[in-house]
Amino acid sequence: MESDYKRILVTSALPYANGPLHLGHLAGAYLPADIYVRYQRLKKRDVVYICGSDEHGVPITIAAERKKVSPQSIVDEFHYRNKEAFAKFGIAFDYYGRTSAKIHHETSQEIFLRLHKKGIFKVKTEKQLFDKKANMFLADRYVKGTCPVCSNPEAYGDQCEKCGSTLSPSELINPKSAITGEPPEYRETKHWYLPLGDFQENVAKWIETRKHWKTNVLGQVKSWLSEGLADRAVTRDLSWGVPVPLEEAKGKVLYVWFDAPIGYISATKEWAVLQGRPDLWKLYWQDNHTKLVHFIGKDNIVFHCIMFPATLMELGDYVLPDNVPANEFLNLQGNKLSTSRNYAVWLDDYLQKFPVDPLRYYLTFNAPETKDADFTWQDFQQHNNSELADIMGNFINRTLTFAGKQFNGCIPERGVTDELDKQMLAILQDAPQKIGDLIEEYEFRRAIIALVDIGRAANKYFNDQEPWRSAKDNKSKCATTISICIHAVQTLALLMQPFMPESAARTWAMLGFTGNIQEIPWDTAGDCLLTPGAAFGPVSILFRKFEDTEIQPEIDRLRAISEAMFPAPATEKKEPETPKIKYEDFAKLDLRIARVLEAEKVEKADKLLKLLIQIGSEQRQIIAGVAKYYTPQEMIGKKIVVIANLEPAKIRGLESNGMLLAAEDEKGEFSVLMPEKDLDSGAKIR
Repeated sequence: MESDYKRILVTSALPYANGPLHLGHLAGAYLPADIYVRYQRLKKRDVVYICGSDEHGVPITIAAERKKVSPQSIVDEFHYRNKEAFAKFGIAFDYYGRTSAKIHHETSQEIFLRLHKKGIFKVKTEKQLFDKKANMFLADRYVKGTCPVCSNPEAYGDQCEKCGSTLSPSELINPKSAITGEPPEYRETKHWYLPLGDFQENVAKWIETRKHWKTNVLGQVKSWLSEGLADRAVTRDLSWGVPVPLEEAKGKVLYVWFDAPIGYISATKEWAVLQGRPDLWKLYWQDNHTKLVHFIGKDNIVFHCIMFPATLMELGDYVLPDNVPANEFLNLQGNKLSTSRNYAVWLDDYLQKFPVDPLRYYLTFNAPETKDADFTWQDFQQHNNSELADIMGNFINRTLTFAGKQFNGCIPERGVTDELDKQMLAILQDAPQKIGDLIEEYEFRRAIIALVDIGRAANKYFNDQEPWRSAKDNKSKCATTISICIHAVQTLALLMQPFMPESAARTWAMLGFTGNIQEIPWDTAGDCLLTPGAAFGPVSILFRKFEDTEIQPEIDRLRAISEAMFPAPATEKKEPETPKIKYEDFAKLDLRIARVLEAEKVEKADKLLKLLIQIGSEQRQIIAGVAKYYTPQEMIGKKIVVIANLEPAKIRGLESNGMLLAAEDEKGEFSVLMPEKDLDSGAKIR
């Protein structure tokens, strides 16, 4: 972190208060920000996390009309509902505001007037569709008609939901008002525009200094700049929103793209008032020693990287974002999310059925950091069971259970350390810096993989030291092994906090600590904070496995919706039947469980990994075409299924002595086959 920053201000995109939260929201803007903020708090830095409900705009008014209630009623319902859901999911905002608040209206109007007095805006008179029966100008979502691209008769004035084309109301064939169904007419109306083209040079120069930004963010920003920035309206004809504070603009409101980011400022003002220091917000927004970070989804990149910064530049006394680590989109079971068709996993619904931390873990592991990702219930189940339950939870449980039996539930005294002990202690000592550096660079996926790798290394250390043997013939060595294993549990608990805070606190309590785990500095996580002879607390299962009977109903629900959204063709090709074989043919295969000891990419081969595997007491090398789906780090420590009696073959000049088994479905989902239980390497499959 740069030394000239004294404080950090973090924001997440304001969610629309017109519906509940789903997993796409969490993966895009909220969970990454929460991990980052929790880490910075553990580093004892001055960090404030601001968010709130976006309560203006056409989606709010459309939701209100559908339910035959006022827009205020809609935003009141979903503001409090989403705020509660965020809290249950563990998103630890410092303040969660709302754009319908008086202070937000005042702040937005003040900023508009400052720009107006500087003569920044261009005023244009233009023709816009008007509904005579409703006596109102129609925003693009209030106009429906036939799509000029696919002939869908129910296309909206901004987009056709059938073919995905971006449209304008003037492009629709036979447009009609979505309110009354009447054909609209064009009438003149006046609007205020931000002339972004006038600011392009300054914005472009500033973007050139953002070399540390993610490539997907810079790519989109530079694409907009290369096309040339156009004037952008900051007002529109609506009855719901922040009123434009000009007499000649009576009846108009600020465009939601303009007022929503100002919500970060107004919410910080409200937070400052609660601190008893109303002017404190200025320190976070107007002092150059503030590091401002916006967490958003890719659909908000242009607003946070061009339009909002351009506005702040023209105001002249606000800090600009240090980074905007935008994520791509999260798809669902191979399809795009569709909230209108209920093709989503709603957070409220998830929280009623499953624990929080496995979802926090999986959404981080499967984060759409640089490209779209796909949430599948099967993959969620597999990663929970094989990594959280079998690696992390298993190590913590086996360590504390063993210590309970062999050392009366107390932390044993550590004796002389051998080479394996020192290697494990070095891993623990290096872990806070290694994982912290990844979090600082917004590489949360790699950070959580590194966390699980510590659990994987600790499990291996436990197995290699064989404390069940030393307990019989070398009690001092056994005590040292278990002391270091409990040290590893302590380190895992402390480093788990940004990712899985609830599980971290439970682990801390199992270790017998009574204080607040959040008070322990991040940098001390690798140190031993244990007192020999101290008793640890009651031990319980930290991560339970999810059964097929829990997961299958979720898969079935989405499949039913998917089939309705995308009906299968009338005639489908049948796959050719696989020829039958005799049992004697199958019995010739020697299928074994193997443990991956080492993994690395094969040079000049994008699809190949070179794996060193252990089958029982034997080690051998195999070449596997899985590099598109698994990194070398992900494969190390995995238990896999291999054909052990396959004749050796040369692949890219390297000997491959066996073959791993994997599966791929029709959607292209790929998975290496792994045993559900932690079977010994060499176990025979029959």
